[in-house]
Amino acid sequence: MPEVDAGKESKEFHLDIAAENRPFFLKGSGALDWGTQNRLSRIFDPESGRTVMLAIDHGYFQGPTTGLERVDVSIVPLLPYCDALMVTRGILRTSIPPTFRKGIVLRASGGPSLLKELSDEEIAVDADEICRLHVAALAVQIFVGGPFETRSIHNMTRLVDLGNRLGVPVFAVTAVGKEMVRDARYFRLACRMAAELGAHFVKTYHVEEGFETVTASCPVPIVMAGGKKLPEIEALTMAHRAVQEGACGVDMGRNIFQSEAPAAMLQAVRKVVHENMKPKEALDLYQSLRAERRRKTS
Repeated sequence: MPEVDAGKESKEFHLDIAAENRPFFLKGSGALDWGTQNRLSRIFDPESGRTVMLAIDHGYFQGPTTGLERVDVSIVPLLPYCDALMVTRGILRTSIPPTFRKGIVLRASGGPSLLKELSDEEIAVDADEICRLHVAALAVQIFVGGPFETRSIHNMTRLVDLGNRLGVPVFAVTAVGKEMVRDARYFRLACRMAAELGAHFVKTYHVEEGFETVTASCPVPIVMAGGKKLPEIEALTMAHRAVQEGACGVDMGRNIFQSEAPAAMLQAVRKVVHENMKPKEALDLYQSLRAERRRKTS
C-alpha cells in the first residue's frame, strides 16, 4: 500500500545521526523497566541526580508528632519546595491535594505502635491500593539485627516482587533499635542486604566516620535520613556531608517541620543538596528567608 504522503519528496530520516539510547541517570537503575525508571525520575531530579524528600509518615507508629498535628495546615504549604513526599495512605487521602504532581513515596509497612516492639511489622498495602494511589515508590522498614529481622526482610522482598510486577520501586528504610550501634559497619551491612535482596533505593542514617564506605558499597542510591531535630546549622552540615560522601539526597522530617521556619529550612536544604551550597551559606539563606517571612506576617 502506498504511503499517504507519497507525493512529498523530503523525508526526515536523519541517516547521518546514529540512534541514541541514553542511559538512565540514577545509580544502579539502568536495567529497570521504563515505568520504574519513570517513577524514580519523579523522586530524583534528573539534572542533579539527587532528591529532597519530605518525610511526614511518623504518625503511623507514634501518633500526632509535634509539627504534624495538622498536616493540612503545616505541611501542605511546604509541598512546592520538596521533590517527593513520604506519607501514609491515610494522610495522603485526607490531607494532600490531588493536584500534587511530584513523587509520592507510600509507607507500605506497619503494625505496632511505639508502645510495642517496632520490628514486628507486616505489609500494610496491596496491589490495587498502590495502583489507585498512583504512587512513585513504596517504603518499607527493615530491622537488621532486630527481634523480627527476618519478617521485616521478608516484607521487603515481597514488596519488591510486587513492585517489579507493577513497575513501582521499593525504598528500604534501615531502622536502628535502641541496643544497636549506629556505625558505618552496621549500615554497610543493612544497606547492602537491602540492595542485594532487591530494594531499588535505601534510606539510612549519616555517621561521622566512614559514611562514604556505606554509599560506595551499596549498588543502589542511598538517601540520608534526617533523624532527630538538630540546630539548623548542624542539620545543613549533615546534609552537605552526606551528599558529598555519596548520598543521592536526603529524606528529612523533624529537621524541616519542627524548624522555626519550615519553608525556609526546606529551601536551604534544597540548595545544599541540589547545588552543593556550603552549610554556612545555606544557614544565611535560611535566616534571610525566615526574616522575610516575619516581616510579611508582622
